[in-house]
Amino acid sequence: MGFGKRNRAAVVVLGDIGRSPRMQYHALSLARQANLEVDIVAYGGSDPHSALLEHQSIHIHTMRQWASRDGILPKVFRPLMLLLKPLIQFIMLLWFLCVKIKAPDVFLVQNPPSVPTLVAVKWASWIRRSSFIIDWHNFGYTLLALSLGRSSRFVAVYHWVELHFGKMANGALCVTKAMQHELDQVWGIKATVLYDQPPEFFRPALLEEKHKLFCRIKKDMFKPEGPTDCISYGISIKDMQDPNTTLFTNKIGESYYDLKQNRPALIVSSTSWTPDEDFGILLEAAVMYDRRVAALLNENDSNGEEVLWKAIDDGNTFLYPRLLFVITGKGPEKEKYEEKIKKLNLKRVAFRTMWLTPEDYPLLLGSADLGVCLHTSSSGLDLPMKVVDMFGCGLPVCAVSYSCITELVKVDTNGLLFSSSSELADELMMLFKGFPDECDGLKELKKGVLDMGLSARWANEWEANAKPLISKVISGDVTSSVDLV
Repeated sequence: MGFGKRNRAAVVVLGDIGRSPRMQYHALSLARQANLEVDIVAYGGSDPHSALLEHQSIHIHTMRQWASRDGILPKVFRPLMLLLKPLIQFIMLLWFLCVKIKAPDVFLVQNPPSVPTLVAVKWASWIRRSSFIIDWHNFGYTLLALSLGRSSRFVAVYHWVELHFGKMANGALCVTKAMQHELDQVWGIKATVLYDQPPEFFRPALLEEKHKLFCRIKKDMFKPEGPTDCISYGISIKDMQDPNTTLFTNKIGESYYDLKQNRPALIVSSTSWTPDEDFGILLEAAVMYDRRVAALLNENDSNGEEVLWKAIDDGNTFLYPRLLFVITGKGPEKEKYEEKIKKLNLKRVAFRTMWLTPEDYPLLLGSADLGVCLHTSSSGLDLPMKVVDMFGCGLPVCAVSYSCITELVKVDTNGLLFSSSSELADELMMLFKGFPDECDGLKELKKGVLDMGLSARWANEWEANAKPLISKVISGDVTSSVDLV
């Protein structure tokens, strides 16, 4: 299949490339599967996956991040900043897209953010005589409305820009059938559905890989967010330094590993700590689990939590396990929730917040027992990529229910849905009763994930859906996404 005469593509992200996995995967596929030279224009901040850094055909160009002053400026100046920020970003984007990189055959841009990204990329495509494809992850105006309100004039202007320049693209990709329908019927834009799928490095972890990962992050695992908890109790310096034992695993001899019988259940949730993910639901569910288990086991509150912790430290097991929630990600509301976690004072539930390398994050998912997704979607039309990653690692998921989530989560097959903290607590009680050996419900979900998910990979999805569209756009077979069939 032939591509353009320049044999080059540009991937544009007005965000941290290390936290934009879908665009990283696009870059890898453009280089590997389309044999193009790829320029990535994005902000820095977090390291992208090593596969990008090591690929000779991928070139990352890092823009300077806009320094946010919203928290210290008087309210009277904030409208001015809402205008000034996109203007500076627009100039920076044009400089990189028209001067810093070589002219590409096609610009592939992530949306949102829409302003000023779509405007800048469209201008650059005119100037450099390139094609222009939008990858619709969500609608930018709906995200802005979370903070400013749907009635804001800024939201109305943003919506107009997103609609107007969205129609001017030569092609469009989107993440769900529901979004494809919305773009077609309401926006007048024809889009190709490119479902998020995990790349090859998202897979179930081997027992040896689990042990080595838990050794690397042992300090983070044992360090409590607040006072001593059910995970950090009784841990000595010797335990911290011993390479043959972790919270979950033992190494016996040179090459034999096993899982501890009284280990806690490991639950992972990845979050951007933003308003469209209500982390309070998870905290409330954790408190409910803690109290309901104590009531079911007729535990005497007057004995204090240390009686239970000592029994666990001595190797005893219980009908319901300890739960360790590991929360990964960065974002604006992280510190607020960390303060709430410190005040929970739970007997058999603990939380840890971490930021892992791109190589260790898939290993953590592949080592966990359950994933929890709190994504609700500002538009109701996108799907959480974190769930795709979890499925790729063989991890079943409990996810917040909303309009199109069933395109991804199949209830009682690869996961469960919940609408409240009480429902999530019920699911935790049901799934982890008898853990680790007699939790049949959890085992059935895990089997369902493995049966459904391991055959679906990003490279196959991209080859079938994105590559033909990009080839048509570059060859000039379509002029805009309004006319695309």
